[in-house]
Amino acid sequence: MQILDWELLDSAGRQAALQRPAAANSDTLLAQVRAIVETVRREGDAALRRYTLQFDGAALEPLQVDPSEFAAARAQLAPDALSALRIAISNVTTFHRAQLPTDIRIEVQPGVLCERLVRPIQAVGLYVPAGSAPLPSTAIMLAVPAQLAACPRRVLCTPPRSDGRADPAILVAAQLCGIEQVYKVGGAQAIAAMAYGTATIPKVAKIFGPGNRWVTAAKQIVASDPAGAALDLPAGPSEVMVLADDSADAQFVAADLLAQAEHDASAQALLVTTSGALAERVAQAVRERAPLLGRHAILRESLQAARLIVVRDLQTAVQIAEQYAPEHLLIETRAPRELLGAITTAGSVFLGRWTPETMGDYCSGTNHVLPTYGHARAYSGLGVSDFLRSMTVQELTIAGLKSLGPVAARLARLENLDAHAAAVELRLAALRDRAAAGSAAP
Repeated sequence: MQILDWELLDSAGRQAALQRPAAANSDTLLAQVRAIVETVRREGDAALRRYTLQFDGAALEPLQVDPSEFAAARAQLAPDALSALRIAISNVTTFHRAQLPTDIRIEVQPGVLCERLVRPIQAVGLYVPAGSAPLPSTAIMLAVPAQLAACPRRVLCTPPRSDGRADPAILVAAQLCGIEQVYKVGGAQAIAAMAYGTATIPKVAKIFGPGNRWVTAAKQIVASDPAGAALDLPAGPSEVMVLADDSADAQFVAADLLAQAEHDASAQALLVTTSGALAERVAQAVRERAPLLGRHAILRESLQAARLIVVRDLQTAVQIAEQYAPEHLLIETRAPRELLGAITTAGSVFLGRWTPETMGDYCSGTNHVLPTYGHARAYSGLGVSDFLRSMTVQELTIAGLKSLGPVAARLARLENLDAHAAAVELRLAALRDRAAAGSAAP
């Protein structure tokens, strides 16, 4: 792990220090994913079965998980695992329920009523990865807000194991969150199936969930097609940045860096600290711990992109964090909340030495589907609002049209849109004619 002194770096060196691993969506990859998407769109379930055998080694006939498989999954889970899932679901539900928006109804001036009505997206697709690290936590993070938003159709896709069954913990988590439609399909082919629909898998309007570069590319492809499905948010490899002063515990910091670095070979872990001595201790702790972890092969690759940056003060550390816009930002300083007011571009923030990032991944209540690759500058982490859409309503009385109509007509003519103006002026004229007829009547 490189230890860099920020003050000794020139502009190019500072830019390189915050450089993320190169995006993996090469032209070759995009062409391969596009071919998968088009094949699924054309051939439907037959293509899904063929790709499932090719990529997952599973020969499937029914693609949908049936009640017996749900029951078998529940039986396989130990009581403590089931309890952990229930607690996580409870906390995520509590936090996300508070996010539910309300309708707005305002009379902006006499006779002019404006409303904003919130409606659930009618059909949503949830993608839960299940490769070397099955993610029941992702099932929770997607299914809970979808349930709270009351989306009528909630479809979940997850890759099968080679024995043709879905991961038991993912199935139990999904069932506990009210998901009844689960399909054993993964990768780009699952995204295509949900975007366009097949004989078995229904079409959805929006697709949620993380995945590898194939999944990410497929989401981008179908989102760019008006006949496809929208995506939740831009995402890339996982990343973490820790801001720390000399009070931080080096072992804790090292553990936090490794926790995100183990996700993927392209993940990135950064420490920005005012203490050179802490940086040295963290580097040593990482060297000692990484070989002992189960995913040490991935860590060997991802840690090549890790950086330990030494700065002169915490103000500089915050400026670096704002520039980088991390997915996860941990603040391990003497007074972490004092820095929070200056943070505007992180996906999710973890305050203090007793708040490991792992808590947000699983059970604190916040959502772990977050913008990466700098997209936190403009995008938020997943929430209930992502499963909802709003529409506005307006209603004018005669008095309201008389009062406000001339304003609309004048603005329309400022823009040289005389048809717009006429739509108002014809009505105003009709009202004048009606009033004149009324006054002339015997």
